[in-house]
Amino acid sequence: MGTSRIRGAAVVAAMVTGAVACSAPGGGGSGGGAADSVVIGVASEPDTLSPLLGYGKDGNSKIFDGLLARDAELKLRPALAKALPEVGDGGRRYTFTLRDGVTFSDGRPLTAADVVFTYRTALDEKTNNPSRSELDAVRQVRAAGDDKVVFTLKYPYAAFAGRTVLPIVPEHIAGKQDPNTGSFNTEPVGTGPYVLAGWSKGEKLTFKANPRYWGGEPAVKKVTMAIVEDDDVRATRLRSGDLDGAILPPNLAATFDGDRAKRTYEATSYDYRAVTLPTAGEVTGDRAIRRALDAVVDREAMVDQILDGAGRPAYGPLPSDDPWFAKGIERAQDLDKAKRLLDQAGWKARADGVRARNGTRAAFTLLYPSGDKVRQEHALAYASDAKKAGIDVEAESATWEVIEPRMKNTAVLAGFGSTGDPDFGLYTMLHSSLAGDGFNNMGRYDNPTVDRALDTGRRGQDPAQRKEAYDTLQRALVEDPGYTFLTHIDHLYVLADRWDGPTTQVEPHEHGFASGPWWNIEDWRPRA
Repeated sequence: MGTSRIRGAAVVAAMVTGAVACSAPGGGGSGGGAADSVVIGVASEPDTLSPLLGYGKDGNSKIFDGLLARDAELKLRPALAKALPEVGDGGRRYTFTLRDGVTFSDGRPLTAADVVFTYRTALDEKTNNPSRSELDAVRQVRAAGDDKVVFTLKYPYAAFAGRTVLPIVPEHIAGKQDPNTGSFNTEPVGTGPYVLAGWSKGEKLTFKANPRYWGGEPAVKKVTMAIVEDDDVRATRLRSGDLDGAILPPNLAATFDGDRAKRTYEATSYDYRAVTLPTAGEVTGDRAIRRALDAVVDREAMVDQILDGAGRPAYGPLPSDDPWFAKGIERAQDLDKAKRLLDQAGWKARADGVRARNGTRAAFTLLYPSGDKVRQEHALAYASDAKKAGIDVEAESATWEVIEPRMKNTAVLAGFGSTGDPDFGLYTMLHSSLAGDGFNNMGRYDNPTVDRALDTGRRGQDPAQRKEAYDTLQRALVEDPGYTFLTHIDHLYVLADRWDGPTTQVEPHEHGFASGPWWNIEDWRPRA
């Protein structure tokens, strides 16, 4: 894990966004608004605010709490639970005791029945929860009185406590609705420090402080998430005072250097950019093509030129400074190797510079989300590198509405990365049982060696055995890459310097309202 750091305006990677009118949404803004109100320019808006459908599953939701939460160093700490769980039966039983006096924002008390309802509903196959596989180890969850919850696992799962940051919902409301279509998805009620005050789709989400919050009512009374899709627009609105804070790519963040009214926060992350290479594709499905692309890509240049140094080369899904990283898989650009692999596989060079085999050109389309300049630059650099080996990659921008139906068969410049445990990000990305399941295993990767390593890593209790399994997995990805891993990205945020308390965590791929220097906004204090 890296450590987060603050610096006066320099670099890092960002993505995601949306666009609203130029007037400040909901007031505030760094041009002199009240310090108890903050307007943040964020990525794209969530599809749902229901934890039953996956919202907030990794913690830091401002509307909800889990049994546990993570502190600034990502260590697990009690939240709705009084303490860390009691673990018994060889790691197959976890018992939590609930904190006294917690109520939902509507005033109803939290009970063990709410916890049981949340997990049972999230695990129900009728619930459209894309993260169900993350709770695969749970055999049973039951209440033991009003204040105790007992989880019985099918097998010892070393990382299970980290899964209990899942937000808890009120059974008395959500239990009366269809979890897939009910109003709770857009009108949530939780135990967290904020309540949803309004949601204008495509424009903004507004939150107000929860006076019933068990941790004490926040001093920042109003928070607005402005959906600002375009990087340039986000930077312009931040500069004009319409926004108090935003996430920005390196070149735009640098424009705030020297602005004494703002601070730049840089957070290291597990967030990485990779190209999915669908196995169903006539070209991308060929192992020699995938290995050649892995060899020809210049990761160091991407870090230097696209990220302005705010990141690291990605040799696999785990960053090179992570304790679980397999040492020795680091590799530099090797054009000769790429050409040799293609020659051996029968992809012959042609006069136009694009290789072909049996009448099929070594060519494919690479989609990237429009408005995301960091991904665009990665896609263009990747296409340029591929061309040197005789592979024609056509980078094409599109909205996610266009990308999603095509991503099973078309390469995508995607973002991934989870904190907490290697199982959290690797299983859903690589296990063949999840091939083509939405954003899980997007390229339909299928490698028995990798599957076995994932299962061992998930079920193993011995840290050395788990480390060996994940080493095996990472080395297998070098020999049989289902993705071309490009860069691990730091996140850069610019924020008006009007509060005491902002800091950063080591972050996952998902960032925006729940990450950045506002991950702990309930602890901020307006500066006098």
